[in-house]
Amino acid sequence: MPACRRDGADLVLEVRVQPRASRSEIAGRHGERLKVRLRAPPVDGRANEALVELVAAAFGIPRARVTLEHGHTSRDKRLRLLGAPDVPESLRALLGGD
Repeated sequence: MPACRRDGADLVLEVRVQPRASRSEIAGRHGERLKVRLRAPPVDGRANEALVELVAAAFGIPRARVTLEHGHTSRDKRLRLLGAPDVPESLRALLGGD
């Protein structure tokens, strides 16, 4: 499965999260997933909240349009970006377009 795929008007992202990193960033690929480093610890959903915020900012959409579909307690997660625009140019090479 690719790191990014269209599902109707939505984008679905497969990510691998590294919590407690020195900074929050989209770091590249981890196999077939997008690797995301987060400063937040994996406690009380803080890493999940930080992930949603980072992805929403990267795609220029409100946080309310990013939902965590799978992997609430795992490092491997699936995010759905509701009505997402095209993949930003800065992420296109990492995701392989859309």
